[in-house]
Amino acid sequence: MSEAKLPFQQLVLASGNAGKLKELQAMLGDSVSVLPQSEFVAEEAVEDGLSFVENAIIKARHACKASGLPSLADDSGIAVDALAGAPGIYSARYAGVGGDAANNAKLLQALEGLSTEQRGARFISVLVLMLHADDPTPIVCEGVWYGSILNESRGDHGFGYDPLFWVPEANCSSAELSPAEKNRLSHRAKAMAQLRARLGLN
Repeated sequence: MSEAKLPFQQLVLASGNAGKLKELQAMLGDSVSVLPQSEFVAEEAVEDGLSFVENAIIKARHACKASGLPSLADDSGIAVDALAGAPGIYSARYAGVGGDAANNAKLLQALEGLSTEQRGARFISVLVLMLHADDPTPIVCEGVWYGSILNESRGDHGFGYDPLFWVPEANCSSAELSPAEKNRLSHRAKAMAQLRARLGLN
């Protein structure tokens, strides 16, 4: 499908996360211009859903209402086997305050003493595209990236839990991957590949 056949040329990203904005724009390429939600509204959506899908829909609808444009929401996080899937949908606020560093420290503490075999984890990304706030058929795409949690941080790229996430197929942490490599392998890349296919961009 050519750019002219897309139902939009601009999207609002339903997030204030600069890392997500950069990654998703790179994955979408020049077909669509991705605008930050902050250009239209200051407050974030209240994420009171009980799943990644619910929260992504809530965020997408919030951005549509604020901007009047189609919106793309990404709800993502890390699920650790030994913690019964935690931090899951609470990944971004796992430690309450303190951001990425505090979240990573809390996760390391929770897994202290566990062997490599007990540290299995997966990154999950759910992308929701809504054309307008009352869109009854949002596009929902999900990507999962399997790996494990390291004993200490490694690497300087990425954001969130990337320094702790071991990527078996690359033999390094997610934060040691180049942005291009991460955008090829990650949970968000897998969800985006589905979205691009749905939009006819592949």
